[in-house]
Amino acid sequence: MTAFTPDSLVLNRKLPLWYQVSQSLRASILGRRPDDPLRLPTEDQLAGHYGVSVLTMRQALKELEAEGLISRHRRHGTFIEPTALRGAPMRLLGSVDAIVAQQSGERTTVLGHERAPVPPELAEHFPRVEEIARFRRLRCDEAGDEPTNWAENLVLPELADAFDPSELERRPMTKVLRDTVGVRISRITDTVEARLADPETARLLDVPLLSPILHYTGISYDETGRVVDVARIRYRGDRFSFSVTLDAP
Repeated sequence: MTAFTPDSLVLNRKLPLWYQVSQSLRASILGRRPDDPLRLPTEDQLAGHYGVSVLTMRQALKELEAEGLISRHRRHGTFIEPTALRGAPMRLLGSVDAIVAQQSGERTTVLGHERAPVPPELAEHFPRVEEIARFRRLRCDEAGDEPTNWAENLVLPELADAFDPSELERRPMTKVLRDTVGVRISRITDTVEARLADPETARLLDVPLLSPILHYTGISYDETGRVVDVARIRYRGDRFSFSVTLDAP
């Protein structure tokens, strides 16, 4: 039986290895194609794939099993749960792969893409850039019945020309820029604040005007310190919570 092939991972020695592996595998599972196999490789194969010990891999799989994304069957293997709940609460996590994991797994519709002037409030992030590529997407729950958030990405035009916008229907922008375009993302700074729904957000998320929402801004930098993408995502306030976990040395 063919096994599912997860994405590769560059390990960060400052974070727990099991945590990074679980988040990377989580992103691969939630971002898989419908025709991908449900069977995962063996623990030994996964450990070799990620370059970690079997004990580390076992801990990572235990985390995903507790979340309900996989099921493990003695002598039969480990399988992705096809009906796993994907509308998990938003959390602030500690790696680029973790950001990708948070943005994966929902039904996504590309609402449009265009070239537009750089918004004045973002001009400091795009010096000497007059026009930016703007992508708009609507994400719904797994059933596709209820909108959960809508996203706007502002990307450097030369990077936007290097990928097909349809990729954004199954992959977050961060993953497209990193894996398709080849941008070496060095860091992402996140800001989350409470706001009231403006008319466009109220319409897209099907909520009352001026109802509370969570407004996320993620600024992605490449290895030279250049801003390559500014993501602005509006989450329904009744569907998401915000938590922060800090590991003490």
